[in-house]
Amino acid sequence: MAGPRSFDPRQNHPAADEIALSDLRLIRSRRVGVATFHRLLAEHGSAAAALAALPAIARAAGIDDYTPCPAPVAEAEIRAGLRAGARLLTWNQPDYPAILREISEAPPVLWVRGDLSALTRLPVAVIGARNASSLGLRMARGLASGLSQSGAMVVSGLARGIDTVAHEAALHGGTIAIMAGGIDMVYPAENGALADRICDTGLLVTEQPPGTEPVARHFPARNRIISGLSRAVVVIEAALRSGSLITARCALDQGREVMAVPGHPMDARAGGCNALIRDGATLVRNSADVLTALQSNGACDDAPQELAPKPPPPAPSLPEMGADMTRPRQPAAVARRLAELGHKVAAKAGMPQRSPAQGGPVNLEARVLSRLGPSPTEENLLIRDLGIPVAMLAPVILELEIAGRVQRMAGGRLALTGA
Repeated sequence: MAGPRSFDPRQNHPAADEIALSDLRLIRSRRVGVATFHRLLAEHGSAAAALAALPAIARAAGIDDYTPCPAPVAEAEIRAGLRAGARLLTWNQPDYPAILREISEAPPVLWVRGDLSALTRLPVAVIGARNASSLGLRMARGLASGLSQSGAMVVSGLARGIDTVAHEAALHGGTIAIMAGGIDMVYPAENGALADRICDTGLLVTEQPPGTEPVARHFPARNRIISGLSRAVVVIEAALRSGSLITARCALDQGREVMAVPGHPMDARAGGCNALIRDGATLVRNSADVLTALQSNGACDDAPQELAPKPPPPAPSLPEMGADMTRPRQPAAVARRLAELGHKVAAKAGMPQRSPAQGGPVNLEARVLSRLGPSPTEENLLIRDLGIPVAMLAPVILELEIAGRVQRMAGGRLALTGA
């Protein structure tokens, strides 16, 4: 049986390493994002075949000088990752976290450092404000410690405030930190020692190449990994317009449970949490409430026995949003509220009004461009607005991406490029 495509220096699997090198070259190629990577792989069967087809696709889009990521560039990234003590995982190899592979925009490659066994335990994200209050930090510390002692794996973003305290409280049992920059670029810098301690019992994870400084656009992408790698997302102190609510939006799109700790209504740092709870998110007061909610949705069915202690009676449950218990009970109301707050989620409304002049397939590219702008648009809304099959739209979008006229954003959204 072929070994994992991990570039583990203790193993020797040349064929698997060649496949992983092709995966890395494809995702690092110019104008190939996560969604484009998976689309090319589905169309061509392998990363190597997709790399061979890219120049022709680019020529069809009007680019004659397109060259995919050269092998030496990808090999240099691999050497840099190994020097940092990290390991490369590709999205379809055995050690890649199965729960993350479920999401529509699964990172094609991950750089990880630490103990891979951390990926085998029930993951629960604990996130919140960077400028957290003392009470918020106390809540994060107690909740993360309780989850860790119960056998869960605490996932967070290594940011200041709630994230840092959650990681510190779960160190004894292991914790997973999702980074916005390269595996060797800890941010904020004061968490460097914490990152090293995390590696002793847990894991650092990023999709960015080694040496990449974290910038603003990396954080929403990181947030989708935090929620994608977790069965539930627990929000502690989040303002109405905050990165934590972006993660909550991602969690809803991915079918994860969203939970929130209530706060004082006069505290702006609790505004996002209180709004989520008002609209149906599960109210939690401690780790026992989190485990009870997960058990009710079946997330703990395959977990170790010690993960499911008998908790105290939970608070009165909120109304269920539907009969499908395989998904969170609250997405509809929470999604509406997040949309009101400016955080786009998959639309549930009726069909949008269509322009009287729909045109035909000859002018499809122009019609796509006319309906997009700098602000991201949900792809499913674009499909419904154009009134055409997905199979007809997909190659046009791909050509526009390769041509640099359209960019694909997190959450399956499209926008015109700034150029």
